[in-house]
Amino acid sequence: MSELDNKIDYTVVCVNEFANRFHMAEKEAFFYLYDFKGIEFIKEHYDIEHTLSIDDALDDLTLICRKNGGKY
Repeated sequence: MSELDNKIDYTVVCVNEFANRFHMAEKEAFFYLYDFKGIEFIKEHYDIEHTLSIDDALDDLTLICRKNGGKY
């Protein structure tokens, strides 16, 4: 599996788990993370984030999105 495939898989997992944590649809979670820079954060910091637990990664995404105007 290529690094790009790994990044895509990791992003999908993060979006799905974020949706589960905040009780929203996966599509809604994706657009929320996209709008509030969470997807950008995953792309830029994949090398570190994928080594963390999913709970820690979701905590980081939550902080980034709040910093950029998100409510969750």
